[in-house]
Amino acid sequence: MKDIDAKTQVELEAAAFRRLVEHLRERTDVQNIDLMNLAGFCRNCLSNWLKEAADERGIALSKEESRTHVYGMPYEEWKERHQREASSAQLADFEKSKPGH
Repeated sequence: MKDIDAKTQVELEAAAFRRLVEHLRERTDVQNIDLMNLAGFCRNCLSNWLKEAADERGIALSKEESRTHVYGMPYEEWKERHQREASSAQLADFEKSKPGH
């Protein structure tokens, strides 16, 4: 991407982010704990990073607003519809990997 201007790079990165968010909205079968165990981040991390970026720019964005953006619905509604109780194996894997952010 060395030959791409900064504005285009930001646009491409934003498009990739939007595609990732849409993909995660569609893949409700993939639980956050699975993402954490395999990749070290989850939907909540993405929403936190979005809020942090807004905070750095002085843009008002609440935690709930950033989660709603990432989940495509209020977080509590997503949990009610899609979140399952973590298995003992998932919890054990999480304890081993415990991402540090």
